[in-house]
Amino acid sequence: MGDWGPVLVATVLFVLLSPGLLFQIPGRNKVVEFGNMHTSGASIVVHAIIYFGLITIFCIAIGVHIYASQ
Repeated sequence: MGDWGPVLVATVLFVLLSPGLLFQIPGRNKVVEFGNMHTSGASIVVHAIIYFGLITIFCIAIGVHIYASQ
């Protein structure tokens, strides 16, 4: 049995936290911009820190587990 929880959480967070897809912190003209499909080095760093924090909370603190059986 494999634990697919961390894989699923990481994939969903990666898609949702891609800079410029849903939102971008910091934006080019504002602090937060939504759906602009642009990115910068600063926003990549901020989104990586948010991603690391959320993946740590979901996988270690909460302990999300999804088991797949054959």
